[in-house]
This record gives sequence, C-alpha cells and structure tokens, in this order.
Amino acid sequence: MLILTTVLTTGALTLTACGSRDDKGGSSSGGESKTTVVIGVDAPLSGDLSALGLGIRNSADLAVKTANKQNLVPGVTFKAEPLDDQAQPSVGLQNATKFISNKAVAGVVGPLNSSVSQSMQKPLNDAKLTQVSPANTGTELTQGDGWKTGEKKRPFASFFRTATTDQVQGAFAAKYLYTTAKIDKVYLMDDQKTYGAGLAASFKDQFTKLGGKIVGTDHINPEDRDFNAVVTKVKTSGAKALYYGGEYPAAGPLSQQLKDSGTKIPLMGGDGIYSAEFPKLNKKAEGDLATSVGKPVEQLESAKKFIADYKNGGYKESYEAYGGGTYDATWSIIEAVKLAVADNGGKVPDDLRPKTLEAMAKVKFEGVTGPVSYDEFGDTTNTMMTAYQVEGSAWKPKFSEAYKP
Repeated sequence: MLILTTVLTTGALTLTACGSRDDKGGSSSGGESKTTVVIGVDAPLSGDLSALGLGIRNSADLAVKTANKQNLVPGVTFKAEPLDDQAQPSVGLQNATKFISNKAVAGVVGPLNSSVSQSMQKPLNDAKLTQVSPANTGTELTQGDGWKTGEKKRPFASFFRTATTDQVQGAFAAKYLYTTAKIDKVYLMDDQKTYGAGLAASFKDQFTKLGGKIVGTDHINPEDRDFNAVVTKVKTSGAKALYYGGEYPAAGPLSQQLKDSGTKIPLMGGDGIYSAEFPKLNKKAEGDLATSVGKPVEQLESAKKFIADYKNGGYKESYEAYGGGTYDATWSIIEAVKLAVADNGGKVPDDLRPKTLEAMAKVKFEGVTGPVSYDEFGDTTNTMMTAYQVEGSAWKPKFSEAYKP
C-alpha cells in the first residue's frame, strides 16, 4: 500500500452550467448545452482504511469542481462518482463493472489497494476505460510479473499511477534505514497482501545488497490484532528495527505490542502506514518510521492552492497521504478529456473512452505534487520519496530524495 486555485466558496462550487438535463445527459441554461462527463472514484470509504479512502474521494471531488469552475473544457461538465470498495478485491471488481456500464464514465481514479486494482485492471482495460491510481505501488501492476528478472512488460495499457512503485519505495526505505538511521539488523514482516509482500521483498533485496542482515522473517494476518507470538520472535532475534510491509490498522497495534514487550526498536513501513491514524492506534509510536511517495505537500509551492482550496471546500476529513496525488490523478483524466475534445473539433467524441485513453500518452502538466507525466509503462516519472518519523504523536518529514534504485 501508500499518500492540494481561489478560495472555493459555495457560489464558486456551482457548476459552470446548471439547469434542466437534456436527453444526452448534458445540461442547459440560457441556450448553452453541456455534456456531463463522469470520473469514477474507487476507494475504501468505510472500514479500517477509510481515512485514506475519504481523503482520495474528497481530493478527486475538489479537482472536478475546480475544472468546472474554470470551464476548463468548454461544453463539458465533469462529475465525480465515488464508490466504496471496502478494500476488498471482489467489491472493486463490482465497482469496475458499474463504472463500465455507465456510458458517461470516461475514466476512473483509484483504488487505494494494489490487490483491489488487480481485480479491476482487466475489465477496465477491456472497456478502454482509463484508470489512474494515486496510491497503487505494486510494481507488477505496470511492469508485469517478470519485472524482478528485468523482463518488464506492461500488462494493461489503460492503467496509470501518480504514485511510484514498491521497487522504488522499498529500496529507498532500505537505503534510509541502513545509511541514515545506521541500522544493520532488521526483522522483516508482511501481511501477505500484494502491496505488503511486494514492499517487503523490495526492501529485503536492497537492504541485503547494502550489507544489512535480515535476522528473521514472518507473515501475519492483517485482520489480527494480537501479535504477541511474532513479537516474541522479534524480541529474541537481535533486530534493531522491524520492517513491516502492510497498512496502519495492523501496524499500529503491532508496534505498540512490540514496545510493550520491552523491545525498544522502531517499526518502519511504507505509505500504507503513513496516516494520521497510525499514532492514534499506537500510544508508543514515537520514533517509528515510514516512507511515502513524493515530498510532503505542505513543503511544495505547487500545493499551496490545493491546501487552501481543500481547507475552504468544507471537507470534514483530511486529504491524508494521497490528497495531492489524487488531485493530480483526477486532473490527468480531465486533461486527457480536454485533448480528446480539442482533437474532435471542440466537441465531445462519441468514442470518448478510447480517445481519452489515447490522449493519456500526451498528458503533461504542473500538478499539485510537481511535474506530472507518465512513462511507457504508465508509471509516474516523479520518483520523489520521503522518509518520516513519529515525533510528538505526529509524522514529521526527515529526508526527501528523487530515488532511482
């Protein structure tokens, strides 16, 4: 798993054209006719990971409202349609089917979980429906299962992401822990899910290359909350840190139980634990570490307007780790639609889905998180990573780098 334009008042959020719907799903007012183009949003809006999912939903909503306010694509009114995948692949597949059946949907933002994305990629690809995830980091999603042996092959042409891969993230974490934190013995653990297992494998590969030693390995059930059995193994292993590939609902209690056992070593994880919820679940989180994609949006000049607009947009939940990346993912689809409409003489093409997908190769803009563009695999060209540490019950950025393993 990992990860912001003018103040938006109630009036400013009013769609560019409002009024009665025409037969084609557009809207008309004063003789002006617009076509409604829907951007689907898939994320866990309920359950343990809902803090991250609601940040994704809200940030996509803000991007859509901003595009409408700017009348970015004349003749088009954008609409966000969020669906709750409950962090379950089977539900994600159902949501993909719903998006496909809605002919107004031109693209999909999400999901949060790589395992959910694996269930959605093929049907969305078959429908030529562009998918841009702000959070999926599983390397195989864009480079195929053979990426570890250097045989990179893009499995689905419709899948893109604004988050970099676990290959980058795991290696960056290993380098930070070994060279900066000066930790050379690590116990390795993951939750057996696509994201967690991939992240742990990448970390292990780079950590051992640097000279670090993996003193023990284990897998846990991410639904469990009693980790005393594995904590005992970590305690007797001589590890100076525990690296966990997984997400914050299990990582929080795992870390606390580790500290409760008298083992005063940090837990480190990826963007799946980089959430404000992690310190809330762990009264002894002080000193724990995480990596996340990009630089903290609060440090980016390019994110100031996003942060101000989000604050003034009336959203009850935080934009969390993926707010900036979600805004940029949504804006990517909006830009692709803009290109497709421009290439069709200023009219929305009847075959908008394939035209939007075709236009994604040309998408390039300055986004919330910095320059946004995609390589031949659909991966972001932005490999900036940041290491964080819990200080005073909150995550604090410690080091950022454009990392390439």
